[in-house]
Amino acid sequence: MAYTKQDVINIIKEQNVKFIRLQFTDIFGQLKNVTITSNQIEKALDNKCMFDGSSIEGFARIEESDMYLYPDPDTFVIFPWKQEDGKIARLICDIYTPDGKPFEGCPRNILKRNLKAAAELGYTFNVGPELEFFLFLTDEKGKPTTKTHDDAGYFDLAPIDLGENARRDMCLTLEDMGFEIEAAHHEVARGQHEIDFKYAEALKTADNINTFKLVVKTIAQKHGLHATFMPKPIFGICGSGMHVNQSLFKNGKNAFYNEKDKLGLSKLAYNYIAGLMKHIKSFSAISNPLVNSYKRLVPGYEAPVYIAWSARNRSPLVRIPAARGASTRIELRNPDPSANPYFLLSACLAAGLDGIKNNLKAAKSTDRNIYEMTKEEKDAAGIDNLPHNLINAVKAMQKSELIKKTLGLHAFNLYTQAKINEWDDYRTKVHQWEIDEYLIKY
Repeated sequence: MAYTKQDVINIIKEQNVKFIRLQFTDIFGQLKNVTITSNQIEKALDNKCMFDGSSIEGFARIEESDMYLYPDPDTFVIFPWKQEDGKIARLICDIYTPDGKPFEGCPRNILKRNLKAAAELGYTFNVGPELEFFLFLTDEKGKPTTKTHDDAGYFDLAPIDLGENARRDMCLTLEDMGFEIEAAHHEVARGQHEIDFKYAEALKTADNINTFKLVVKTIAQKHGLHATFMPKPIFGICGSGMHVNQSLFKNGKNAFYNEKDKLGLSKLAYNYIAGLMKHIKSFSAISNPLVNSYKRLVPGYEAPVYIAWSARNRSPLVRIPAARGASTRIELRNPDPSANPYFLLSACLAAGLDGIKNNLKAAKSTDRNIYEMTKEEKDAAGIDNLPHNLINAVKAMQKSELIKKTLGLHAFNLYTQAKINEWDDYRTKVHQWEIDEYLIKY
């Protein structure tokens, strides 16, 4: 539903909303907010709410710290969970500078800029994500542990799946907030779950991803559990991914579909696949942004490791789901849910459009299980690997003019430097594995 400024004001009065969270994200995709009372809503909707941008990671230097929140009325929603002090709503905001210009470090502004470039070519970018997460028990102080809530497996049900009640409440809450839930189930690993919601235009999807995370964590807490979107919290079992299903529409029709092609794909779809595969190393530091992300990207745990595509099997980086017609889409399988959704969707779109603009040719599809192929067979097929760790991913990103242009110089430089700092912090720490392996031996 599209809301106007006046619609929001009227609903707040009618529903007796007491507080409004003005939400935005930092360069890592972490949700932030400033809470105002309902009597400040007109000021907020007039874009007059200011905050100190120098206190937010990657936003601004201290000498240019004043930033303004521009709420998007279409994102208004009342949180459905009970509050003792009255109803609470939220508005997602773009960040602007004092001179009324979109702030170049605002992830939402960056995605909007990239979507505008696609629109100028006649394309609408639709995205449907699949987010996985773990539910862990908490200790006597309420702190999260890494003890899983259950020992269930893929598609198991109660009483083996002990997360069923929490997952049901998450779905109901999300539906109350306007989500259309398509599926919810236990995932492969113990304590691991997935809830899928319907695709939407990319900006709404990015907003929905952050809202989804907030709801899942909030409802888990109400069940005495801790929900985490950390990619690989437990060694030896599958990690959590965020498969990104994407399609381009033009003149109201799916531009990836061609009924005459043997796979039902258009030339444009093949170009898009080629663009993703060409640039995936360059934005792996965005799609898989943590040191921990690369603990998930190892052979044997369902996450893709190799740069290849297929319409048949699930081992490659890119898969083409079976649905055709308006549902034709390209599934990118390496991203994980710790990614900044605004940066990730911007990078996917830019890579795909580069494939289209430059008429890039997709490599031959790989329909064998890549994990069973020898190194010689992979080399002969031209199958490359994703980066093995965060620092290699950052180095690939630093060389990419496409990703630099996609994010803009301000966000690109801050993001890559922050990831270098993160790697250095990890690299210089002494970890438990080293103690276990070396302390007695040497």
